[in-house]
Amino acid sequence: MPPKEDQTHRLRVAVSDDDWSRGPADAPVTLVEYADYECPHCQAAYPVLEELLRAHADRLRFVVRHFPVTSAHPRAAAAALAAEAAGRQGKFWEMHARLFGDPGQLDPADLRRHARDLGLDRERFQEDLDDPRLARKIQEHRRQGLRSGVNGTPTLFFNGARYDGPRDLKSLSQAVEKTAED
Repeated sequence: MPPKEDQTHRLRVAVSDDDWSRGPADAPVTLVEYADYECPHCQAAYPVLEELLRAHADRLRFVVRHFPVTSAHPRAAAAALAAEAAGRQGKFWEMHARLFGDPGQLDPADLRRHARDLGLDRERFQEDLDDPRLARKIQEHRRQGLRSGVNGTPTLFFNGARYDGPRDLKSLSQAVEKTAED
């Protein structure tokens, strides 16, 4: 009898078209990150994950889900809203890069500046920030994360299995290779 798979740390909600993703949709490996834009560990992981995506561009799909830890990071939810609002104008990944690339610049004026610098329609951006559907989407991401065993950020899942190993490029590359072989 094969060993029973540990279901405790599995992604409970499959990746869908509603997720923000980069990379080939049919890639053999899908990496899901639950992230918080104000989390210093997520900020440290960001350049490593970007390098990982470049190194495995043909076989890695990357998905970001929001998991703002508002008890420790009071600006994280607003930053997640800014990313979603930018996404409505086709600039989710550009805003994602700015939010992680300019740590500490997450106050409302900073978010408006990011929107302006990205060339977003600022009136529409503000309307989207105030849209309760975006707040509900972020809350739903958080609930999904909790159901999947996320208890901090960043939390990574390779093809649905939680990865708790080191977050350096070499270790993550090995995880991509191993996952692709499975």
